[in-house]
Amino acid sequence: MKRHKVFFDAQCPLCSNAKKILMKLDWGNRIEWIPVQSIENTSYAYLKDQGRDLYDEIHMVTADGHVLAGFQTVRRILKALPLTFPISLLLYLPFMNTLFSPLYMWVSKNRYDWFGRYDRPLEEY
Repeated sequence: MKRHKVFFDAQCPLCSNAKKILMKLDWGNRIEWIPVQSIENTSYAYLKDQGRDLYDEIHMVTADGHVLAGFQTVRRILKALPLTFPISLLLYLPFMNTLFSPLYMWVSKNRYDWFGRYDRPLEEY
């Protein structure tokens, strides 16, 4: 079974803790988490070369090869997990993207101010 690849900021406490929680909910092992700090060591380094803002927006390459970023990634992660699937359906309603994309970006831009930053990426990927 192909897995989704999710690229997260391993120096961000909010991102790292969200990843830990979501990993526990990933009973089917459908998501592979890759620290953006080590993306150069993967076959997905091209995302960085495309000029994507990998540090300020969580990115995903879906199992079928689509690249998602920000709120679209969060929504797709929730859709992949059994317990969060019902919540994800609500997030696909037409007005949700308009509402939650700016909210996602606001949290993303302020997360270091609110939660700090690890000096180096956590070793426990």
